[in-house]
Amino acid sequence: MTTPPVPPLYHLFYVPLIRHALEEDLGRAGDLTTDAVVPADALAHARLVARGPGRIAGLEVALAAFRLLDTHLHIQVEHGDGADVAAGTTLAVIDGAARPILTAERTALNILGRLSGIATATAAIVGTLSDLKTEIVCTRKTTPGLRALEKYAVRIGGGSNHRFGLDDAVLIKDNHLVVAGGLRPAVERARARIGHMVKIEVEVDTLEQLAEALTLPVDAVLLDNMSPETLRKAVAMVGGRLLTEASGGITPETVRAVAEAGVDMISLGWLTHTVKNFDVALDFQSA
Repeated sequence: MTTPPVPPLYHLFYVPLIRHALEEDLGRAGDLTTDAVVPADALAHARLVARGPGRIAGLEVALAAFRLLDTHLHIQVEHGDGADVAAGTTLAVIDGAARPILTAERTALNILGRLSGIATATAAIVGTLSDLKTEIVCTRKTTPGLRALEKYAVRIGGGSNHRFGLDDAVLIKDNHLVVAGGLRPAVERARARIGHMVKIEVEVDTLEQLAEALTLPVDAVLLDNMSPETLRKAVAMVGGRLLTEASGGITPETVRAVAEAGVDMISLGWLTHTVKNFDVALDFQSA
């Protein structure tokens, strides 16, 4: 199974990140090992290989590491982003000068393993809810500097994105309420400040808070750390008037019960802060 097509990332999003990662690895003196051991004219034939089953995400991003070091490498993609692959599957074949391939190897594997791990985990959870209406969305609990890439991996896995940053939606949480003096003044101040295209979501911990939120001009409610039973009551109270989002400590083991409560969305920080990297390797042969 593959997801519907997801538009590829613009180079603008990831080339500076990959360049920075290479600069971090190369430091002040370059690749001492490769430059000393491998002749400058040595050629290599390398295969990016999946060591386990999963969904691929970030292949072109990873390949940018090789291309930044040598624009003359010949790269053939066999299975790109969105593909579900078995262990042992060749994802791409790289031919050309051995030195840049070796130097870029770790940077490429790090990013491909990270993004494919997120996509694989997302696809697995989305698959368990295929008979329900609930969407799986990510959070802002992402690796600093990699948010656009990690949220892209969630989309490749069949999930959806929550807000990308603090500047694209209003999400009034418990600490905001403490400082603002309550739900009503917080919402009224936010509504007076933002433009007509910006949505407001409020976090509620109890059904009493939810009842108050339903009297205010908000677009969505985040139902935080509620049991499935309480979530069912909350969904019934909302009655389709607002979007309902469940959040707070939800795991792959509990996500089904939460979805069955009838919420529109479940946000999972787990997708980007706890998932296991996808196992991928670069196998070399002398050209």
